[in-house]
Amino acid sequence: MKIRFIGGAGTVTGSKTLVESNGIRILIDCGQFQGIKPLRELNWEPLPILPSSIDFVLLTHGHLDHCGWLPRLVNQGFKGKIYCTNPTKDITKLILLDSAKIQEEDAFRANKDKFSKHEIAEPLYTVEQVEQVLPLFRVIKQNEVVSLDAQISAIYTNAGHILGACSIELSIENKILVFSGDIGRDNDLLMYPPVKPKKGDYIFLESTYGNRLHPDTNTKEELEIYINNTIQKGGTIIIPSFAVERAQTIMYLLWQLREEDKIPNIPYIIDTPMGISVLDIFANNKNWHKLPEQDFVAMCKMFTMITDYKETIETIYNKNSKVIIAASGMITGGRVLSYLEQYISLPETTVIMIGYQAEGTRGRKLLEGAKDIKIRGKYYEVKANIVEIESLSAHADQEGLLNWLSELKDKPTKVFLVHGENQAADELRIKIQEKYAFDTSVPLLGQEIEL
Repeated sequence: MKIRFIGGAGTVTGSKTLVESNGIRILIDCGQFQGIKPLRELNWEPLPILPSSIDFVLLTHGHLDHCGWLPRLVNQGFKGKIYCTNPTKDITKLILLDSAKIQEEDAFRANKDKFSKHEIAEPLYTVEQVEQVLPLFRVIKQNEVVSLDAQISAIYTNAGHILGACSIELSIENKILVFSGDIGRDNDLLMYPPVKPKKGDYIFLESTYGNRLHPDTNTKEELEIYINNTIQKGGTIIIPSFAVERAQTIMYLLWQLREEDKIPNIPYIIDTPMGISVLDIFANNKNWHKLPEQDFVAMCKMFTMITDYKETIETIYNKNSKVIIAASGMITGGRVLSYLEQYISLPETTVIMIGYQAEGTRGRKLLEGAKDIKIRGKYYEVKANIVEIESLSAHADQEGLLNWLSELKDKPTKVFLVHGENQAADELRIKIQEKYAFDTSVPLLGQEIEL
């Protein structure tokens, strides 16, 4: 059996792990690379194997860094089945269509305004190519055995993190391979705690926060302080947010603060069509989250929900104080860019970062103190107050990742640390070896190993 780390090794994006056994090829996740240009350029490179030779794709969840390369895979010849949970199918569809639309718009704008380095800017994939992916989905339930082949089966177990996110236990060649996907937090506001594996010969564990502990702070109090301080200055609060789960968590916290009369009655706006559509997925998948229905309904009524871009423009030019939740979470695209073009240079503005910011993204640059940022070919001076609420991360921290391994009944043959930048993964490797004495390694991008 061979394992090839095609993506998500040494980086938190582009997750793709290929399993090959007795002529069967299984791709665990099919993510898009994000962040620094050398990583983004990998999205344009062909896979080291023919997509037509892959039999199955098993998706852990619907974030772009885990599903965003599917249109390229299908366009280049993949005709197999894509297995995932029902919420993951719905979220993946939303995210891929949104991503394709943004890329088409960005390519059109780059060609129109001639700020692309290429003679003709092209999208990575189109809406039409996304539509070719959708018929290949096969929905499976948690904890049910799915037979992929006479001697290969898979079981999905809840990973927390976002709606539908699962870890995958793959039984193959009399061995059990466990792919964590992205692990959520035990005390997440909306998601149930991740299920810890009981057995596994080989563990493939994410390491996003492998070198960090989430601060033990009061998230609501932080939000309350940032919002009230900004409003006192007559400013606007912009919260770049991942449309799936993070946006809904922020909505819930803001609703709670308004119910407690701790923040003023100003406009609270969610301007992410995809984030608004995810609310429907929450409503249709009540068994996947902890949000009480009556709170959910009341929360939604509090927000102005913008889907039409004309309303975005009207909101931007309304200079009154307001709180805006807009995608994308790493400020790599989406409508948050339009808000930042107008507000990032105003000292009374506050930008609240609430999730992981990959290397090379605008979000990471802002957190690192960038004096200006480039948006659509133009530089904007950063005068806004840039703050971060680390306790809102949807990922388990180092302690959570170590705890996820705590219920294994037998010592695994090996643990591979994926989906993490090198320093984070290596620090987690040391901690695992110290705590459990598990043989642990950090694979390189493109590395192939035999089990």
